Amino acid sequence: MTHKPSAKPTSRRRTPRAMIGAGLLLLPAAAQTEGYSYTTFGTLGLVDMPTAQSAEDAELTATYSQFANTARTTLSFQITPRLSGSFRYSKIDDYSPGGGALFDRSFDMRYRLVDETDSRPAIAVGLQDFIGTGAYSSEYIVATKSVTPRLTFTSGIGWGRLGSYKGFSNPLGVIDDRFDTRPDRDFGRGGEIEAAGWFRGDAAFFGGVAWQATNKLTLKAEYSSDDYAIETRYGSFEHKSPFNFGLDYELRDNIHLQAHYLYGSTFGFSLNLRSNPRHPVVNGGKGTAPLPVKRRMPGAASDLGWTAAVGVEASLREQTGTLLASDGMALEAMKISANAVTVHIRNERYLARPEAIGRTARILTQVLPASVETFTIVPMENGIPLSAVTVHRSDIENLEHEGDGAWQTYARAEIEDAAGSRENATYLEGHYPKLTWSVGPYFNAGYFDPDEPLRIDTGLRLQGRYHIAPGWIVSGSIEQRLAGNIGDADRRSDSVLPRVRSETSIYAREGDTALEHLTLAHYFRPGKNLYGRVTAGYLESQFGGVSSELLWKPVASRLALGAEVNYAVQRDFDQRFGFRDYEIATGHLSAYYDFGNGYLGQIDAGRYLAGDYGATFTLDRVFANGWSIGAYATFTDVSFDDFGEGSFDKGLRFTVPLSHVLGQPSDKTYKAVIQPLTRDGGARLKVRNRLYESVRSYHTPELKNSWGRFWR
Repeated sequence: MTHKPSAKPTSRRRTPRAMIGAGLLLLPAAAQTEGYSYTTFGTLGLVDMPTAQSAEDAELTATYSQFANTARTTLSFQITPRLSGSFRYSKIDDYSPGGGALFDRSFDMRYRLVDETDSRPAIAVGLQDFIGTGAYSSEYIVATKSVTPRLTFTSGIGWGRLGSYKGFSNPLGVIDDRFDTRPDRDFGRGGEIEAAGWFRGDAAFFGGVAWQATNKLTLKAEYSSDDYAIETRYGSFEHKSPFNFGLDYELRDNIHLQAHYLYGSTFGFSLNLRSNPRHPVVNGGKGTAPLPVKRRMPGAASDLGWTAAVGVEASLREQTGTLLASDGMALEAMKISANAVTVHIRNERYLARPEAIGRTARILTQVLPASVETFTIVPMENGIPLSAVTVHRSDIENLEHEGDGAWQTYARAEIEDAAGSRENATYLEGHYPKLTWSVGPYFNAGYFDPDEPLRIDTGLRLQGRYHIAPGWIVSGSIEQRLAGNIGDADRRSDSVLPRVRSETSIYAREGDTALEHLTLAHYFRPGKNLYGRVTAGYLESQFGGVSSELLWKPVASRLALGAEVNYAVQRDFDQRFGFRDYEIATGHLSAYYDFGNGYLGQIDAGRYLAGDYGATFTLDRVFANGWSIGAYATFTDVSFDDFGEGSFDKGLRFTVPLSHVLGQPSDKTYKAVIQPLTRDGGARLKVRNRLYESVRSYHTPELKNSWGRFWR
């Protein structure tokens, strides 16, 4: 493939009038992606009103805002350069005549339709609280234009709450008179997408201005079209004016503090914590440097005398194992001939898998006789081979210091299926059986339940893994809770379904000393492109039983297909050895697809723990450094009424690599799932080490994305 340089723009001579006109129209058109700040709703905008701006691609922001009788906690993510999404948990005091509070959960989406140019503004369309009770339900179209690099103007039209102050007849009524009336929302249950009400009812104008006074300080003023009828209903907060004023100050990188004067009667503040998975918290890295490549002397490759020596293979295995161990990896098995070697390694340190492969190749140049030209490196996880990466020693020697050495190495490498690669391989002596264990703190978190935005349990966890033989593992963990409030939730389950998840607080309350899990697992390769798992025992804190899984995943394919069948029995609340009188067979057929550019889709269809049938749809954005941010929704044959509050199961999920925070190599990650509500419909068994994630990480699409770290 060749790349042609872009043609140079034609030079034009401008008249003074044209130059003045261009200067008036603008200086750099940057309003859409620069100089932005966040609103009290935790979305991009002015004080309370949105703008057409977008955050930096992949920016993840947590916002807490407080004013009058309202507190909001919001997570916002720039899903693509144009599309953003937000999840919000709000508490509105004095919501009822008796002074009761409303705890509300809502989702927003915004899409930038048009980019700003010299002659036009950026334009975006947004849906606020499009999944929720409808307390904040509104839609808007907004335009933002920069007049100078530091001064931007915004104007827009809103519907719903954003059409409630000084509203007028909906201009969309000229298209269809159904736009004139906005239907009532089912406020009690929430969770449904009621698209029939979008952009309907009265509309109103809003707008404002933002001026970046210094590199750290931005001043904002706006005219709001929200009359705050809900919050002012019982007199605890008064709406005197539509004008709001605010400032945004950057305390330090990625931490912003905002102060507001709102609606002519109250002051408020917001705190924004920003991060971006593409940018490490710690610049550089603290890991040890890899061994240098040891180049062969001219003509040395023809010397085969070592093949006749006694005990040389055992010595080579021992030396290779020692060097791999010093680099945070383990040698499981080796197969060597005069010209080729196959090594099976277990990577326990490098989340970027090509880094482990590259370091292994360097180590092999240090250890192996000069005649060994072909290196086949087979990464193993849970005792099964995941792929076979073959590189040539001469390429390793010649490309180490090339500017495009990583790309050339990838282009010349062969990545194939590793089924059968263990035939005639010799395992390192003393590698099996092997016991590993650890003691340390644990944290369990529950987010955004109807009465408390955050609940945490903490204590000590003793965990261990006993590797009996390749692919056979006993693992378990015991938790001793020391403090926390997950068990303090006093809401009794009102579920009409079998209570497979809605009694989580009882498990937390009665399981002070808990056998969190204890399982025997077998991982195996039934054939080419196939991976298998069978797990039996106390599978998770609430269920025991047997789980089996089969995955089809060719090395170079973006598509994977899986099947899982489980027999599950509900455990006693104390999480010891007893069981309750509830058992069920569940199972799913799964399809996984890598869309490219870091987007992974997944569909799981089958039977869930409460006996309901349906499917879960998941979309994740995965980054080469190990971060992933995604969302899922599950729809089953349980009606929205029977499901209860929230209508259907949905949530967000995050994977944060510890190496991103620490700056040190680590394959450990922190995973969190945020559910607006924990209900029984659409609940799935929690089984450790499902196959797809580990298999995918060593296959071509994923390896290619992070191959730039081959020489790290």
